[in-house]
Amino acid sequence: MSPHSGRVLVVLVGLLATLAVAGPASAHVGGGTAGSDFDGRLRGVSPALPGVSVRLLDFGDQLEVDNPTGTELAVPGYTGEPYLRIGPEGVWRNALSPATWLNLDRYGRTRVPADVDDAAAPRWEQVSTQPRYAWHDHRTHWMSEGRLPPVVAADPGSPHTISRWTVPMTYGGADVDVTGELTWSPPPPGWLVWPLHGLLLVGTVLAGWWARGPRPLAAVLVLSATAALVHAVTTPAPAVSVASHTGAVVSALLPALLVVLTAAVGVRAALRGRGVLTGLAAVVAGWLLLVEGLPDVDVLWTAHALTTGPQFLARAAVAVLVAGGLGLVVGGLGAVRRSRDVDVQQRWAPAAG
Repeated sequence: MSPHSGRVLVVLVGLLATLAVAGPASAHVGGGTAGSDFDGRLRGVSPALPGVSVRLLDFGDQLEVDNPTGTELAVPGYTGEPYLRIGPEGVWRNALSPATWLNLDRYGRTRVPADVDDAAAPRWEQVSTQPRYAWHDHRTHWMSEGRLPPVVAADPGSPHTISRWTVPMTYGGADVDVTGELTWSPPPPGWLVWPLHGLLLVGTVLAGWWARGPRPLAAVLVLSATAALVHAVTTPAPAVSVASHTGAVVSALLPALLVVLTAAVGVRAALRGRGVLTGLAAVVAGWLLLVEGLPDVDVLWTAHALTTGPQFLARAAVAVLVAGGLGLVVGGLGAVRRSRDVDVQQRWAPAAG
């Protein structure tokens, strides 16, 4: 191996070590689920609130309000008790509202303290200095973990509307209704998609172990880098109320950028006939793809993917990240071994002659 190749190898191993420490779970923006058979839709805010943003996040699992206006927006709890105040002074939450504790968990499993009383005078606690907040409002999503809605259990092959909901609020003392609906859709049939994933994995492994040169593996690297960029660009940003918003976005984009860099090294090496370096780049790129794709692997077997782009494209990108990533790791090791064997044979051939 040339000195230049050795320096490139050191850089690639450094990237691999960095991502090994980071772990797969850090890649997904916001850290939530990426796929679901449920889906939430916000139908309207009545009356309209200019300057105020109301969003549903994570298939309806969270409701987010961003109120940068000078007027306070209030959200009552489930029995009408004071719960949230969002406005110029930040976010204030009533510690004596049952909703404060129930809304901390997706399934309402947080224990409500004994002194909580929805009829008592509010005990306001500031939870943010910014006028934005996201919470698990249990009117917007299905609450029973591990159990389907009865209408879905009766007919799992058809789409269903599970509920139409309303979350009341007040804005400057005036009543506001936030309305939406929760739906369920059947997941894609496994017999249709899993063979394609298997073919992608096997094809990538063969490109490394049995191809005559490194260029087929380089073609897979180009495909993988494209998928990594598509996945990163179409992954929704986390809630603006997340304290580490910028850090979450950067951590999600970093694996994709490193895949592009590593793929460029591998393609350049393949064009120069350097099979060992191409194989090493494939191993590192494959690990980076797994880091980016594994947190979102649930989109492969669910009806909806959390994406800002087409659903099909989101699933295809994750399939390349996971199946292609694993294939590059295995195929890259094969390319390294095969290319080293060829180098040894070529080195000793003149001596044998």
